[in-house]
Amino acid sequence: MLFKNRLSIDNIRKNIVGIDKKVMLRNGKKTNYIYFDNAASTPTLVPVLEKVNEFLEWYSSIHRGTGYKSVISTRTYDDSRKIVADFLNADFKKNVVIYVKNSTEAINKLSYRLHLNKNDVVISSLMEHHSNDLPWRNKCKTLFVDVLEDGSLDLDDLEKKLTSNKGKVKLVAVTGCSNVTGYITDIHYIASLSHRYGAKILVDAAQLAPHRSINMSGKSSDDYLDFVVLSGHKIYAPFGIGVLVGPKSTFQSGEPEYTGGGTIISVSQSNIYYAGPPEREEAGSPNIVGAVALAEAIKAINEIGIDKIVEHEIKLTKYFLEKLTKIPEVKIYSNTKESLIPNMTSVISFDVVDFHHSLLACLLAYEGGIGVRNGCFCAHPYIHRLLNLSPSEIRKIQQDMIFGRLKNVPGLVRVSFGMYNTTQEIDVFINVLNYIIENKKSICDEYKYISSTGRYEPKSLPKNIYSEFTL
Repeated sequence: MLFKNRLSIDNIRKNIVGIDKKVMLRNGKKTNYIYFDNAASTPTLVPVLEKVNEFLEWYSSIHRGTGYKSVISTRTYDDSRKIVADFLNADFKKNVVIYVKNSTEAINKLSYRLHLNKNDVVISSLMEHHSNDLPWRNKCKTLFVDVLEDGSLDLDDLEKKLTSNKGKVKLVAVTGCSNVTGYITDIHYIASLSHRYGAKILVDAAQLAPHRSINMSGKSSDDYLDFVVLSGHKIYAPFGIGVLVGPKSTFQSGEPEYTGGGTIISVSQSNIYYAGPPEREEAGSPNIVGAVALAEAIKAINEIGIDKIVEHEIKLTKYFLEKLTKIPEVKIYSNTKESLIPNMTSVISFDVVDFHHSLLACLLAYEGGIGVRNGCFCAHPYIHRLLNLSPSEIRKIQQDMIFGRLKNVPGLVRVSFGMYNTTQEIDVFINVLNYIIENKKSICDEYKYISSTGRYEPKSLPKNIYSEFTL
């Protein structure tokens, strides 16, 4: 294309795939869909889809193919790693970019490749996604940094745990920002502190990468980030790709947790010689299309400018909190102080008096065409703390969940913005929420609880609802 329109925060909305889709409401009418669930997954950027379609005409198997398309595909796949490394300001000579399915797989991979034993300690935190909690539990002693009363990370507790376990802590594994409250973690302070006590640091940047710049090299000699993971589907490239970036030395020896094609130099009946990283860590045919999508999404974000994205999303968060705090029935579990909004991403969790979170999310969808998320957001221990649940209450909740009794399981409703969302969409959300609250009885009478799913839905659904797409 000779004259390509430059991407900017002002025109990015026009470059979101599916942004103009209308969805059917309970009354059978259609309305513009409002997607406020970007913390779960983001839509595709138009330039990403265009680049994927362009590449598919040249797609081929990589590395050992000698055909023309294979050479192009191999170069494309290998070149994408440098784009990822530059995005994270990682030293590409010292670090390796390993492709996986998502952040969850990346953290699991690292948990195997650190060769932990039961005497080793990994320090995680109470505010983590399960993916940065569960992989550590069965491999070593896992400790969890507490949170303060407002839900933010207790850095004093982190230092206490580092001090009391000095010499045993192999890794401090923390989120770049919470997927529940949006609180941004001071990862470089934590890195410096961890290195002082002889530990490495892993940053789960799945939530952070779309909203803030990441500097793996750090600003001083001791605040560098050892390992970073992220997911393409949270950064406008939902094509099944994730990334683990870390020192090459970590992956140069030992057997990978997945073995097979592509991971070896040579195999005989009596021995195996593994390849070096990253090939050693990427068993089977790789997701080349996902790598193309991620690289193009990164280029798009760089073109827009992360500073412009931050500025816009802070504006959205301020505007939303200003409106939401005026609704007396709403309790917010994220920061509400305007001065602290720059220290959080655009993720806000809340509940409404006398509305179960599952019901409220359902009403927002069927009455307003608004997509949000509800529940515990794969962060059960953090939600338990935010809701001040006692150990006995937690045990009762777990029993109910095990036996499928989900109707009264507590949780929250979460709104999360992307760089393409607007204040006009927020106005619609607030109007719909007020309408639901003011007309609670008459609206709720039109809904039923489905015990098999723990969800609510209208007693009567419009004809042809959800028929817009089928396989």
